Amino acid sequence: MLSALILALAALIIAAVRLWSYRAQMLEMAQILEEAPAESNLRLTVRMSGAAPRRLCRAVNARLEEGRRLRLETQERERELKYTMACISHDIRTPLAGAMGYLQLLEGEPDRQAEYLAIVGMRLEELEELLEELFLYTRLQGGSLPLECGEMAALPPLWDALAEFYPQLEAAGVEPELRFDREDMTIWASPEALGRVYRNLIANALRHGGGGLAVSGGGGGICFSNELPPGPSPDPEHLFDRFYQSSPARAKGGAGLGLSIVRELMERMDGRVSAEISGGRLEIRLSFRDV
Repeated sequence: MLSALILALAALIIAAVRLWSYRAQMLEMAQILEEAPAESNLRLTVRMSGAAPRRLCRAVNARLEEGRRLRLETQERERELKYTMACISHDIRTPLAGAMGYLQLLEGEPDRQAEYLAIVGMRLEELEELLEELFLYTRLQGGSLPLECGEMAALPPLWDALAEFYPQLEAAGVEPELRFDREDMTIWASPEALGRVYRNLIANALRHGGGGLAVSGGGGGICFSNELPPGPSPDPEHLFDRFYQSSPARAKGGAGLGLSIVRELMERMDGRVSAEISGGRLEIRLSFRDV
């Protein structure tokens, strides 16, 4: 009887010590979490034996790691946005300042009102294009632009894009050369995103090309080709980087985001884009997912 009582008392003491140890460890973990700065690389450790404390510790560490990852992603996006805004701030101010200047000239030269208003309209159109590119790029980077892809005809959006750019093509004396294996060519894409890809590539050829534009397609891919202007050639490896500085892109207008947007949209459609220089021509190839 006495031995049984002693054993029970010993078991009770052991349970009390273990309970006290658990409580002390929980308080210690809570204190560490409360006092650790948000940017720390904190990971908890547990001294208690048993599966339950270790499981709790793993779960807390997993949440800490996930929070750290999300925080770093948010910080990176903030840096990206600040960098983007800093890079195109000059490009945004240029057409705006030009428009304001011609509006001031209107006051002193009313006989040239029609000419100055036309220039103001052109400057505001440039500004609208810059802001549209910036807005689209930030949406793509933030993952807030859903794309609904499916099997679709590849050429109708191209005809629409070429028709939209007809005045600019005619003014530049460029008559696009079109070569396709099949007029009923189908690809896996989003109609809206594909139209934007086409428009950006046409605008790039007009703005930075040395003349001519050829568009060909077959085998699940489409190629835009244009002559290069005199001078240093762009680096195909960096052509799709934001604000690519080695090309004359920013000196000829645009936000320097057009080809970056092409790459983002192609990747979102499970495709890819590549570039190469061959025979004094820049060739940009769009490769689409198999249908």
